[in-house]
Formats: sequence, structure tokens, C-alpha cells
Amino acid sequence: MSFTLPSLTLPRLRALLIAGTAMAALAACSGPEEVVYTERPVEEIYNEAVDLVAENSMVAAALQFEEVERQHPYSVWATRAQLMAAYSYYRLARYDQAINSVNRFIELNPGHPDAPYAHYLKALSNYERISDVGRDQKITQNALADLQEVVQRFPDSEYARDARLKIDLTRNHLAGKEMEIGRFYQQRNEHLAAINRFRNVVETYETTDQVPEALHRLTESYYALGMTDEAQKTAAVLGYNYPGSDWYLDSYALFEGTEGSEPVEEEPWLRRLVNSLF
Repeated sequence: MSFTLPSLTLPRLRALLIAGTAMAALAACSGPEEVVYTERPVEEIYNEAVDLVAENSMVAAALQFEEVERQHPYSVWATRAQLMAAYSYYRLARYDQAINSVNRFIELNPGHPDAPYAHYLKALSNYERISDVGRDQKITQNALADLQEVVQRFPDSEYARDARLKIDLTRNHLAGKEMEIGRFYQQRNEHLAAINRFRNVVETYETTDQVPEALHRLTESYYALGMTDEAQKTAAVLGYNYPGSDWYLDSYALFEGTEGSEPVEEEPWLRRLVNSLF
């Protein structure tokens, strides 16, 4: 899944870079800093890393930011370097390393002004790795949890809006995985197992695009098990909420016993069920 860093994160990134440059100027004016166990001045390492980001040399930049933290772990520079290292690794698609840097930043600086961006960057590092529905969806679930945390903890931040959009896409992806498993069971005539998957889509992912098909597949599975009343009720729900969908036409054809049938306006069983349910 390809993704371009949203423009809304750029002001924060610029702020981080500018702040580092400003700190270097202040350090130069205030005289040499006495640092124990250092090989190079902290501002020199940090600013070299900033220059490497500007040159799009992300591998070298990440290493330099980590060097800031290694040589000067208790400095203000180290705090900024943690987040910049995470950003560099994200740009390199080294998402595990990005998450490790972000987690270290969050653990040590939970109330930092850049905490919303840190959580957002962590969410993106999982979101970028969402795989097709044929594979394990643990990463997708992690991405959803991280995106929801951004929205819940920082609802007014500049990252919350994009996180909400990605939550919808992620939920739809998870629903798609449930549908794939449900269809697999249905093809093997394991209808009870299929019903559990389809019902989970309807109940857990009710706002996704997968729901109309889930209702139709539920109708099919109930019908195959001889549970005609349940099948008709499910078809009624499908017809009430998605009356013009192809899935409803397929469900109607199931009861009519013909392919390509279209429901007529006066449909007694459906009308009675709709009135009783709604």
C-alpha cells in the first residue's frame, strides 16, 4: 500500500528541523558545552542529520539521529532526535525500526507537544503494511488500534481527521477478511461457521461496504440450512436498507427460484417482515 506523507505533517517536521538549527546557534553563542563521554558536539551531530534529511539521505540521517541519542541521551537534542530517527525510518519503509523509535519517544515523553505526531507516525507505520485480505491481518488490527488512539487522545489535533479516514478504510479491510473466510466456509457447505463470519461483519463492521453482501450470504446460508424464516428476515433487512443493490436482487431470486428475478412492488412476505421488524 503506497502512501505519501500528508502535507499536514510538514509544519511539524519543519518546526523540528528549525528548532534544531536554532538550538545550534544558541549553543554556539553560549560557548562550549561540557559533555561527558562524547566524541563530537551534540549540535554538530544533530545538524549533520538535519542536512542529510534535506538531501533525502535517510539511511545516513537515521544513523546520525540515533548517534545523537547514543552520545547525549539526556539532552534536549536526544528527544528531538528520537522522533526524527523514527521519521527517517518511516521514509525508508523500515517500519519496525520507526515504531521502536516512536515507542521510545512516547515512553520517555508522554506529554511532549509532538506526542500527537508521534502516535500518528506509529499508526502510519502499521497502516503502510496492511496486506491483502488473503494474509494474516494482525498488522491491520494494530493499525486500527493506533489510529483510534490518535482520534481518542488527540481529537482536535491536525492528525485526527486523516486518522478518521484511515479508520474507515481499515475497518472495511478487516470486514473484507471476514467475508473471505465466510465465503470459504460457505463453499465447503460449513454454513454455521460461515454464518458466524457474516454476522460478525453485520454486527461489528456495520458501516462498511461489505454489509450488503454479508446480508445476502447470510440469507443463502440460512436458506441452505432450511432456516427459511431466518433467511427471509435477513433478506428483509437487506431489502429495507439496500433496496436497489444487486445483492438484494440475488436474495430475492433465491426465494423465487429463478435467476435474474426482480422484486415486484407488492411483495407480501417482504412487506410483512419489514413492517414487523421496523
